[in-house]
Amino acid sequence: MIVISGSIVCTPETFNEVFELSLAHTQRARTVAGCLMHTVHVDAENGLRLVFLEHWADRASVLAHFADQRSMEFIERVRELAAEPPGIRIFEGTEIGMRDLMARPADTVD
Repeated sequence: MIVISGSIVCTPETFNEVFELSLAHTQRARTVAGCLMHTVHVDAENGLRLVFLEHWADRASVLAHFADQRSMEFIERVRELAAEPPGIRIFEGTEIGMRDLMARPADTVD
């Protein structure tokens, strides 16, 4: 599974536009094969920061998402509107359950 987290800090003047663009982007992303979850949230501590959380089945799905011209247009537009450069982090991993996590000694948990 691929997990992506990202954020965009807006200005008071650009927040509404970035938020609407972000909602449209997440709704569009959910239609891509392999998209398991794609959400956008307002940061509870900074109301001008939007936080994205995405789960993808595999790299091919993420690459298909980023290859979509509308995704590239979204990224370009929000960069123009952001108060600072947007951030993104991409992780590849295996899901484990809480029971599995709790059963392992703490020194073996990364």
